[in-house]
Amino acid sequence: MISIRIEKSRISGTLRCPSSKSYTHRAIAIASLAKGKSVIKMPLLSRDTFATLSASSALGAKINQQGSRLNVAGKQTLYAPENIINAENSGTTLRIFAVMAALVKKGFTILTGDASLRKRPMQPVLDALTQLGVECYSSQMNGFAPLLIRGGGIHGGNVSIDGNISSQFLSSLLISTIYAKSPVSIRVRGQQVSKPYIKSTIAVMKKFGVTIDYEKDFLEYYIEKKKYRPTEFDVPADFSAAALLLSAGVLAGRSITLKGLDFTLPQADSKILEILKDMDVEISVNKNRGEVKVVGSEIIEGGSFDLIDSPDLLPVVSILALKARSPVKVTGITHARLKETDRVANIASQIKKFGATVIEEKDKLLITAPRALRNSTIQTFNDHRLFMAFTIASLLTEKSVVEGAEHIDVSYPNFLLDLIKLGAKIDYQ
Repeated sequence: MISIRIEKSRISGTLRCPSSKSYTHRAIAIASLAKGKSVIKMPLLSRDTFATLSASSALGAKINQQGSRLNVAGKQTLYAPENIINAENSGTTLRIFAVMAALVKKGFTILTGDASLRKRPMQPVLDALTQLGVECYSSQMNGFAPLLIRGGGIHGGNVSIDGNISSQFLSSLLISTIYAKSPVSIRVRGQQVSKPYIKSTIAVMKKFGVTIDYEKDFLEYYIEKKKYRPTEFDVPADFSAAALLLSAGVLAGRSITLKGLDFTLPQADSKILEILKDMDVEISVNKNRGEVKVVGSEIIEGGSFDLIDSPDLLPVVSILALKARSPVKVTGITHARLKETDRVANIASQIKKFGATVIEEKDKLLITAPRALRNSTIQTFNDHRLFMAFTIASLLTEKSVVEGAEHIDVSYPNFLLDLIKLGAKIDYQ
């Protein structure tokens, strides 16, 4: 376990956000299914996306990196990999490639991940594949990885899938069912969470030449047999990272400007701009230039925030609550308990160490800020987003320690370097 020591800091400056992990995953997977050569510009290269690159290569795509671009030679006919596909810590990789593995011409594909990923639900994907005529198994018959997927193709037909756990289940089906042997109709059961991520999937599919029919409520989809065409795809900057950096600017900054943001493609965590305005943060947005600037605040407003479509903002809103003059209520977060960790419970336990008063319910956190943050030693439960959020919160303390620095390579390898560039006082223990 690698720990860092953080001292009270005032930060300022300008940064370009790292590229989107979500869009990088989707672009690599879809380019791998587009027969011919595609170019992915400005991909995020992190532990999670390396898992997707490895999975694509295992199924037959030829990929090479040239500077800030990936050249992908995709193919429509996939072959069983020579070895197990290890998705590491990436739920997106595991779910997308579990469905892609059904397109293998013949043979079996085995998919697994690290200890955390092997506890994340996969039964909805397995049930959906079974409905589509695919033979597939959880190796321990418990709905978790390792998974065994038999190739031979997706037959097609009608399928229903739970929508209240993760949007990744639906995205994985959308990406691969265009190659089903007959049309596919998908109905979502219950409430669909994280709809902007589905919009992102549909947007990338469209960039690669495929459009699908769906209802405006995102609960019904009709997919006809089509083919991806190779293309060039520019990965936008990541609003998930932007949200973290903007929170740092609000909590510990004089002013911070972020560049390179793309407002033309849907991203769930762009909701942070609306949340910051509701918290009465001084913020300016220039969509034409792709820039956002925030000015640090001594105190901000509280309020109630529904994160049903943007669960990755839970750590960000939780640390912003530490500077709010009134309580912050966060709802729509049940599915955040099924991320890399139970983020609701883990955030509640650690925010209390800073002196906050926290009421935790199944689908709600109510956070009341302390008069002053206490120095703390913070656990992050091997969760990259919790590590980044708690590091930012610690900038308000005289001296705190945050464990788990080794996990930032999952989504933002240069996070600590970027904070230090802005003036943060951070050292390794």
